[in-house]
Amino acid sequence: MKKIFVSAGIAAIGAMSLHADEYAPDVTATDATKIWSVNGTLRGFYDDNINTAPNGQKEGSGGFEFSPALSLILPLQQTELGLRYTYGLYYYQQRENQGSNPIDQSHQVDLWIDHAFTERLDGKIQDTFTSQQDPQLSSTPTALPYRAEGNNIQNIGTASLHTEWSMLFSDDLGYQNTWVDYSQHGATPESFYVAPYEPAGPPAGVINGASYAGLLNQDGNSIYLNLNYQYLPDLSFLVGYQFGLVNYTGGEPIGQDYLDGVPLYADTKNPAFLYNSASRDQWSQTVYVGGQYTAIEDLSLSVQAGAQYSYNYNLPTFDGQTRGSFQPYASVALTYNYMQGDYAQVGFTQSESSSGTADPNTLNGSLTLYSESSVFYATINHQITPNLVASVVGHYQYSTFVSGNNNGQPQNWYSFGLNLSYAFNPYISAEAGYNFDYLTAAGPLAGYSRNQVYLGVTATY
Repeated sequence: MKKIFVSAGIAAIGAMSLHADEYAPDVTATDATKIWSVNGTLRGFYDDNINTAPNGQKEGSGGFEFSPALSLILPLQQTELGLRYTYGLYYYQQRENQGSNPIDQSHQVDLWIDHAFTERLDGKIQDTFTSQQDPQLSSTPTALPYRAEGNNIQNIGTASLHTEWSMLFSDDLGYQNTWVDYSQHGATPESFYVAPYEPAGPPAGVINGASYAGLLNQDGNSIYLNLNYQYLPDLSFLVGYQFGLVNYTGGEPIGQDYLDGVPLYADTKNPAFLYNSASRDQWSQTVYVGGQYTAIEDLSLSVQAGAQYSYNYNLPTFDGQTRGSFQPYASVALTYNYMQGDYAQVGFTQSESSSGTADPNTLNGSLTLYSESSVFYATINHQITPNLVASVVGHYQYSTFVSGNNNGQPQNWYSFGLNLSYAFNPYISAEAGYNFDYLTAAGPLAGYSRNQVYLGVTATY
């Protein structure tokens, strides 16, 4: 039920996970002298679309969620070590009634090490591992806004080094690895049998079309360098460069070239004209400028803008489309801490993301390479009384496919979340909330709407 995947964008401005229930009071910090804390949340919920299915095929279910978490923060003289593990168990009554597995499980592990080598040189290592089924909400694009069965894994590891060369000049050097692994796999050439040559489609037991693993499993690596200039005490500028390399690791066919190849059917198999996962491998270069301005102590603005050049170097010879292209890049965040415990943030990101469909063009044979995505988000956390906090999250993602059968077609994802949390004391709090999602259809990807309500209690020690 809870959307916990956290994806990362370009170097200097990391991604932020977005969900209203994540903006409840921080009840984990009950004792500053402790290096550890534990908490557990128990919720009852109703979800009117547990499978993110199209309208008319929706299934609703009541259920409960149990989510314990353990945090460990160890501050040393020049180093801080941190570890947090969160487990989620979700029970759906409707699945129990149907005789299917009623349990979903999620895991999230966050690890970080901060170390100050000198007064002018400090480094950080971070890693976030997640395994879950529901789609994420993030300040950067979400490639698959649908529920996916299985243990779907994403691991993001980063290492960065910040150097102060003088009072005015500094730099940030970093590396990031992103590993994605979906459980749904098993596509074969038979998955692409087509009518009217093979009216029955793929044989029994063979997945129909590309799998999530074939489309989205990847090993992404990037390095970046930011050069920073402190123009005024409250105003700084930067210029940056990032090189990225993405290898799709699914190792499965993801589509066929209808223009140059013979459509696949039982008597004429032609794997030579099949696209596979690695067909979408690419490298990219991004150049950007930006700045950060602190108007007052509690009001700050961060801006980055630039351009990205992507080159799909592994397209097969039968795909004649242009392999290189330019896309805009932007990241803007405005944060206002207007009262103690109260804050608001609005932001926008523009970037490239993986596409949840390959869908080759039936007229020119070109493969869908990726999506261009814009994300707008806003969050408000307001302390109504000393014990009662309201949190609101709004999220909108606009994506268009690049090349392929749906070139230029848009997909819109609207999301809204509301959470109310009441702290009875530093150890016990209660909450109630509502989440709404609406996704429009695009090409072969269906749309859906989803409503979730929940009521729960959290205990912390």
